[in-house]
Amino acid sequence: MIQQINLLKSKGILVTKLISKKEDLRKQWEEAFAKHLSKSQKGKIYFYQHLWHVFSYNKLSCLEEQKARDAFNKVKKNGCYIFYRDNQSVLLLENAKSLKAEDILKDVDDYLEDIYVVDTDFTWTYVFTHEEYCGPYFYQSKEE
Repeated sequence: MIQQINLLKSKGILVTKLISKKEDLRKQWEEAFAKHLSKSQKGKIYFYQHLWHVFSYNKLSCLEEQKARDAFNKVKKNGCYIFYRDNQSVLLLENAKSLKAEDILKDVDDYLEDIYVVDTDFTWTYVFTHEEYCGPYFYQSKEE
């Protein structure tokens, strides 16, 4: 994670590491991007194992692969969060307009990880999965 933080800082992005914020962010992410699903539907798509299953099971229309990368690179980024499936750390990014898809390091502490990037208003999200054949995904709920 130190490598990720250093890369972001080198681009002029202000990075704050937040402790004990992951569960709150997961709940906010679920509310923003999966509230249309019932608890039963979430269970059937293994949502609580991988939040991104809302996209891979086509429960929410999104952009995928290169189209997702391109949309993420173009979206306005002031403040956003990066959080991970298995790592408790959350990164708050400010002045993030220079953040690009290729800046998201795919492994955290030598472990391939699901990585969620979401703006602080939860209007868009970019998800890089640990699966080579799934994603990345980009979803925007409204035009900025």
